Amino acid sequence: MRSKGKIFSMLVLVLSFLWTIPALAADTEQSQDNSIREPAAAAPVSGRSLSDQAVYDPLEPFNEKMFWFNRELDDYVTRPIATGFAAVVPEPPRRCIDRFFTNVGVVPRFANSLFQLKFAGAGREVSRFAINSTLGIAGLFDPADKWFGIKPSNEDFGLTLGHYGIDSGPYLVIPFLGPSTIRDAVGRVADGFMDPTAYFLVAWQVIAIDTGTKVTHAIDYESLNLQLFSDVDRYSVDLYGAVQDYYLQKRRQQLQQ
Repeated sequence: MRSKGKIFSMLVLVLSFLWTIPALAADTEQSQDNSIREPAAAAPVSGRSLSDQAVYDPLEPFNEKMFWFNRELDDYVTRPIATGFAAVVPEPPRRCIDRFFTNVGVVPRFANSLFQLKFAGAGREVSRFAINSTLGIAGLFDPADKWFGIKPSNEDFGLTLGHYGIDSGPYLVIPFLGPSTIRDAVGRVADGFMDPTAYFLVAWQVIAIDTGTKVTHAIDYESLNLQLFSDVDRYSVDLYGAVQDYYLQKRRQQLQQ
């Protein structure tokens, strides 16, 4: 019970901090009008494109610095490691690693499906976990999809908040983790504490393990998509805007599913 109390206290502190981030915008010299940028182009979402919608980015000065930091980290750390990993480890084992991480992430997807009253999605998650943990050898393979056509629900707490009408809030670039919004940042924290290991570890250990898991998964994912990451860098005139547009559009599409 003491461990649960520590975890709950840490969660409250983190959520409180995240919700105060918009106050940072008051320290910038840009006006609210200048902080709303119109993206050049994007694919349609519900009959509208992102270019038709104002992107709420009052934290742009902070976000651009974090975006630069993440790019430098990718250029000098993540991508070299991913490239070396791809050179040493054949693609099939790397696919297995990716599927393993998908399998062990079942609890947040299951819980958020229930939170949104998407019982079919929750049922799929239970079925997928049971099949892939046994026939799929601890999730290294995905017979649930390949043999039975059972797809993951891909739900998270950020989408749960959006499902119940909570606004996404300002766009936010998180160090190491990349694009997000205030709502999705809160969702990341909540999903991290849905991991069953959270009840056996102190709060900082939960956060460290969750972050380490995401970084490891990110390296494996990038090793599987090196050409994609290279093309994005090469062809994007406004890389910050391109990443922002893609992320926000993707989240809007997920909310509609």
